[in-house]
Amino acid sequence: MTLDTSPRTYRFLPADIMTSGYRVVGKIMITNNGVMGMMNDSTHSAMEVNDARLARLHMPTKLVDHFELIRMMKRQIHAVCLARREDLGPQALVRGGYASVVEHPVRIATQMFEVEGTMELPGRFDFTAIMTDGTRTFLPVMNATLTAILIPNLRVESAGILVNRNMIDIMALINQRVKPEIQP
Repeated sequence: MTLDTSPRTYRFLPADIMTSGYRVVGKIMITNNGVMGMMNDSTHSAMEVNDARLARLHMPTKLVDHFELIRMMKRQIHAVCLARREDLGPQALVRGGYASVVEHPVRIATQMFEVEGTMELPGRFDFTAIMTDGTRTFLPVMNATLTAILIPNLRVESAGILVNRNMIDIMALINQRVKPEIQP
């Protein structure tokens, strides 16, 4: 079905997309399900980014190239950073259908990036359930900061970041951080 004959309403949203080698800044076309609905749509394994500017991770502010349209495989994306929380999608979709949630401050690490922010979960923190249950490939982290591990000057602060759970190496709760002992 082409865009001209589709019954859905499409709109473009700015996004900052991180892969293992590139930072892609551009506009992605979404429906009313938001970026989360598009990224977690298992019927499409690829995505398109319009007006895409590419920068290599080791020089995140230096433009390498600029394209009208690029195509990417979603499974290769580490994170998608968005300026507004509302861009993630409808609240029911973002919260997994739960009306009340508990906020869990977390630190997440992939091979390339660290993300620190808040996950909203329906109850207690259950790492195994987060990583294996359901069909969501991209997990929302609110009020988050993404930092490249080997390039600390690459830092993105975002109202909402979608992290590819297949890329996650480590997840820790901030409130379980060990406090340094005070030496007498």
